[in-house]
Amino acid sequence: MTTPRALIAEDEPVLAEGLRRLLNQLWPDLTVSHTVGDGQHACALALQTLPDVLFLDIHMPVLDGLTAAERVIESWPPERALPLIVFVTAFDHHAVAAFERAAVDYVLKPVRRDRLAMTCLRLQQRLAQLAHHAEGGEQGNGDDQALVTSLHALRATPQAAAAPLRILQAAAGSSVYLIPVDDILYLEAADKYVRVVTAQHDPQAPDKLIRTPLRDLLAQLDPALFWQIHRSVVVHARAIERVSRQDHRMRVHLRDHSATLEVSRLYAHRFKAM
Repeated sequence: MTTPRALIAEDEPVLAEGLRRLLNQLWPDLTVSHTVGDGQHACALALQTLPDVLFLDIHMPVLDGLTAAERVIESWPPERALPLIVFVTAFDHHAVAAFERAAVDYVLKPVRRDRLAMTCLRLQQRLAQLAHHAEGGEQGNGDDQALVTSLHALRATPQAAAAPLRILQAAAGSSVYLIPVDDILYLEAADKYVRVVTAQHDPQAPDKLIRTPLRDLLAQLDPALFWQIHRSVVVHARAIERVSRQDHRMRVHLRDHSATLEVSRLYAHRFKAM
């Protein structure tokens, strides 16, 4: 088995250096290739260097740890098993309860040597299992799916029940359009706006835009009908004709529309055959 590599993302330099030193003592074979202080930098370096393990602080500037993990998964090379993820978090009863049920590990701040030693042992065991599977030509899809499911569960927060939106108001040029949600094919985040694409979409006409962030808009729509398939795309389930797979990538094909939408690894679980 090759020497495992790790990346640490922690915005407090003293804590980052302390974690690095402890890892060096507890797991001398582990190479900490980079230590960064924000989630965006962590994403870029993780996708550039493809480490085996990510230690992600939950609360970081630019991108938090959960968002950073999601973005890494979305863009991770599809032919490679996903990295093992350890979240570093301040003590919180509810958060810890969620992590205990997840397919990721966690350590609490301040990091204790005995708890980190347990995490290192778990990581070594998982890496050994992945190496064994790789030698046998097996894929780690089950483990990958457990990780993705865990991130979705950690992201989910209880919300007060409210009737889903039936009409969206979107601006195009000097006009405001009232669009029934049943007419929507998909929603696409574009810069500071969300673009609304309907069955009557005219590519020559100005885009119909909404200022509400896609994540906030999704929370107001019927989850049985509007499915997130990418960080920047939500599609109306009734508009989907089929899903194809090519070169490890899934793509959604719409009914009576030429658009083809890529499904990121984070949301591919939606399209498992019943």
